[in-house]
Amino acid sequence: MRIAIVSDAWAPQVNGVVRTLAATINELRRRGHAVETVTPDGFVTWACPGYREIRLAFGQSWAVAHRLERFRPQAVHIATEGPLGWAARRWCLDRGQRFTTSFHTNFPDYLALRTHLPARCFWPAFRRFHQPSSAVLAATASVSARLAAQGILQTRLWSRGVDPSIFHPRAARSSAPNSSGPLLLHVGRVAVEKNLEAFLALDVPGTKLVVGDGPARQMLATRYPKARFLGTLHGSALADAYRAADVLVFPSRTDTFGLVMIEALACGTPVAAFPVEGPIDILGPEGKGLRSRRIGAVDQDLASAIRVALTADRDACAAEGQRYGWSACTDQFLAHLAADRDALAG
Repeated sequence: MRIAIVSDAWAPQVNGVVRTLAATINELRRRGHAVETVTPDGFVTWACPGYREIRLAFGQSWAVAHRLERFRPQAVHIATEGPLGWAARRWCLDRGQRFTTSFHTNFPDYLALRTHLPARCFWPAFRRFHQPSSAVLAATASVSARLAAQGILQTRLWSRGVDPSIFHPRAARSSAPNSSGPLLLHVGRVAVEKNLEAFLALDVPGTKLVVGDGPARQMLATRYPKARFLGTLHGSALADAYRAADVLVFPSRTDTFGLVMIEALACGTPVAAFPVEGPIDILGPEGKGLRSRRIGAVDQDLASAIRVALTADRDACAAEGQRYGWSACTDQFLAHLAADRDALAG
């Protein structure tokens, strides 16, 4: 199949969207599909206001149309609601080309945090973006329910995976030098929407490690000098950080999934989080007993979640994490594209 994938999020950004798309594209190409990526690296870009690490390609409708016309896709998937996504949407609608979209990032809540306006102010634009899509791919049932509540009904499940050749437990765990007590790790973008201060401000025993970068890093490093900010890690270095940790702490209340949670679990590291979308899909709802206690914990009191997660079974964590594979996720993705093509042919 000739598949065009359009995304405003792409390398060198380091986030779950980019890693999900990269893993899916690699698997698609391995299976013999022709994949054309329409991403910011092929265009003139400008830094996103307030977030210079993110580059956006504005005013590229003609260039996007040219790329898609030249490739002649049999299926189009639009991964993000940014300027490239809107340009590809317009091309599809102008030509009667069916397309799928995905809801990777809870931008209405992120925008609400950054503007101090209610999230309901932003949902109309997102409803408009996704309305003509034949299927909106969502990572979990709870995200689908949130979208349905906002009038986006045509959702389909597209889960996430881990690379077991990188993220796996080891018999002998490494440890961080010059650390005391349990190692409490956070991995992710260091930005306001990740709610990192809910973790860093906790009065709990142990050493707090932060892997990742972002616009809030300098402010948080100054405010919390006892925390250790390690910057961005990739591949085996990231897996080593997961394995060294006693708990992955995931304080975000706005993520749609949280790829880092299943990566940590695959390395044998339990997870502590709030009982919100993402964590409850992976760890189970608050107070649901054995399964949650064996692989981590969710609690409105994040310190309590950490204490419970410290008692988790690392073998059970690894077994749970290894259930998530990119091959099965790609099967889901292809099934949705095939259904879209069949509907068009019919």
